[in-house]
Amino acid sequence: MKFSVITLLVGAAMMPPAASAQSLPNLFPLPNHSGFVETYNVHNAPISLKGAFFQPLGTNGRSCVSCHVPSEGWSISAEEVQLRFLLTQGRDPIFRPNDGSNCDQNIKTSTVQERRKAYSLLLSRGLIRIALPIPEGAEFSVQSVDNPYGCNDLSTLSMYRRPLPTTNLNFLSTLMWDGRESTPPGTQKITYPDTGQLLADLAHQAMDATTGHAQGAAPTPSQIQDIVNFETALRTAQAFDYEAGYLNSGNATGGPVALAWEPFFIGINDSFPASFGFNPTGAAFDPNIFSLFDSWGNSRTPSRASIARGQALFNSKPITISGVSGINDVAGLPASFSGTCGTCHDTPNVGHHSVSAPLNIGVADLSSALDLSYLPVFTLVNNSTGATIQTTDPGRALISGKWADIGKVKGPILRGLASRAPYFHNGSASSLAEVLAFYQMRFNIGFTTQEKADLIAFLNSL
Repeated sequence: MKFSVITLLVGAAMMPPAASAQSLPNLFPLPNHSGFVETYNVHNAPISLKGAFFQPLGTNGRSCVSCHVPSEGWSISAEEVQLRFLLTQGRDPIFRPNDGSNCDQNIKTSTVQERRKAYSLLLSRGLIRIALPIPEGAEFSVQSVDNPYGCNDLSTLSMYRRPLPTTNLNFLSTLMWDGRESTPPGTQKITYPDTGQLLADLAHQAMDATTGHAQGAAPTPSQIQDIVNFETALRTAQAFDYEAGYLNSGNATGGPVALAWEPFFIGINDSFPASFGFNPTGAAFDPNIFSLFDSWGNSRTPSRASIARGQALFNSKPITISGVSGINDVAGLPASFSGTCGTCHDTPNVGHHSVSAPLNIGVADLSSALDLSYLPVFTLVNNSTGATIQTTDPGRALISGKWADIGKVKGPILRGLASRAPYFHNGSASSLAEVLAFYQMRFNIGFTTQEKADLIAFLNSL
């Protein structure tokens, strides 16, 4: 079991000579199951651990770092949360009933056993409970809620979602899985050119996290600015692989330093047709999304050759894309077409969609190949047609109120994946192998055993 940076900083005897409780050395390697992840401060200075990001600004002891841990790719992993529970007997600030527990009604947390039960989804899946009301004027109503943990309210729904990383934020085209922290009014999309929308959205998110997750008063403008400045200076990526070695050796460009200089703007290499006008340059979509390991294509080192093959598969393996809300139901796009991983992960060397494009690939659907038995089931009814749908997470629809948005969420940035299992917004894939198994069944891709191994090696190297 790997240790979090919080654990590393508990005592001086556990720290490297250059580290202190005040800072983390720039590019300090932190272990995961695949190798080491590193974070690069673009100011080329130690990463300060004493700013507002690390201060408990609320009333329940939480700070930003409670749910955004450096060693976990600035998110959390279920494994690390389990370690924290063990070390603190479930009293670490992350274990708070306002949103860390499965429900905030009729729960017991007096004993270790009660706390283990109350926080079981946080422990097993790394999930935080997000309670959202039905938007005013929504196109749907909630017919029923079947929540195994007791939060069965029909007007405010409890979803269970993974905390997103607070690093590599300068590449974002949408904040939060459902876009709810995007610029008000009406959660406006970040568009090109970004004249400050992203920074305003991050400030809004810092405010909401403090008043909500930390149960505090509104942070001061200087505290908000400090958090935003800190987050936007960070770039995180896998830097070392236990088998392949350093991921920037042999002319490869893995690791966070090269990532810091990766070009980005809203719409870069967008995969929608050029007629949609989402890429402001008008350039055609290039399916060769990742080029980090091009130089390893002919490597005699088996592990490096495997990573290079996985990159090539990501860029070129044909996938029949059908039944994806947000793509196949968009006017001007076919109901089925051949794409690749890059169709939905089009940002070069980053791997998310470069425009706001919430999609429903079926991760929250009851028909999913993933085990969703631990999640609530919402039955929604269309107010106009009477049609009903069941889902484990209404997704973007709880922000927009639109029937067509049910189940839609954004795709996350892929860099630093190896540190932050489980995967998908609901933690339904405990490993990258389960992620590929889902895609295999959902899109009938036909991966060979070797292809799956190569893709996992590549994804772990990001």
